[in-house]
Amino acid sequence: MDDMSTRGVHEDIHSPSGRLNFLQKVWVLLKIVIVWFPLLLLNLWAVSAIYVDCRIASFRTALVILYLAVLVFVLAKMVRHRALGWLICGCSVLIWWFTLNPTGNENWRPDVARTAWAETVGEQITLHNVRNCDYRTETEYTDCWSDRTYNLSDLRGVDFFFTNWGVRWIGHPIISFDFGNHHHLAFSIEARFKKGQTYSAILGFFRQYELIFIAADERDLIRLRTNYRKDEEVFMYRMDVSKDVARKFLLTYLTYLNQLRDHPEWYNALTKNCTTTLTRQLSSDLPGSKHWTYKFLLNGSMDELL
Repeated sequence: MDDMSTRGVHEDIHSPSGRLNFLQKVWVLLKIVIVWFPLLLLNLWAVSAIYVDCRIASFRTALVILYLAVLVFVLAKMVRHRALGWLICGCSVLIWWFTLNPTGNENWRPDVARTAWAETVGEQITLHNVRNCDYRTETEYTDCWSDRTYNLSDLRGVDFFFTNWGVRWIGHPIISFDFGNHHHLAFSIEARFKKGQTYSAILGFFRQYELIFIAADERDLIRLRTNYRKDEEVFMYRMDVSKDVARKFLLTYLTYLNQLRDHPEWYNALTKNCTTTLTRQLSSDLPGSKHWTYKFLLNGSMDELL
């Protein structure tokens, strides 16, 4: 009797129907991993985008509830086309999200109220709206905007400043151009804040901040971080690059900030941040530079990369 029972179980495991059941379970698992997990992420993002980026605040909760109801309806009623239905829902939100355009005209915080732009005639550059705030504290300052003139023939080199908050993989780069006689022009790529806004890493993945290139005196951008902000460390590196490379760096910054003046862009914590915005352009100017690396995203080790 025991032998017959054992033989029956053995035959059941290795029978065609047993193998079929096993393959069906594998297929279901693959569908969950390959199809439904990405769809879940897409629709989680869609719900967040509706709530965060809906421009009419009083509609946000109602729209999120309506969207969730549609997803539930698709699961319950569209038995054969559930995945397609969820894909259509997520892509519909994505299409709407891409129609949200920055205006460049908002109630900006005073320290980002103006955008820099440049005029170039031969070797002479006139840079408008250079910032040089006179800080009393981090949030109390007198705004000092001015127009300055620089000569490309005076450009001596580039300094790389790197700010860290104690987190291993996150930092903020600032590039400063040395024109001699204690004249330096620094650039910081940042999120542009409206009045009342502060930076949020989560909101940085949505369309809440516009992109700004701050052109400023070192006494503004660097001193703000060394003297007034708490828990920040600033490191300075003399970059060993030729004058020709330094010139290309500067012209790359000027070209992009002029572009932003006429065509505002969204800041994005992943694709358009302080590092990734000009990664491709600046890397192409560095001799012996490497191809794309994860260190451009996890930029806390950019100094090591350089």
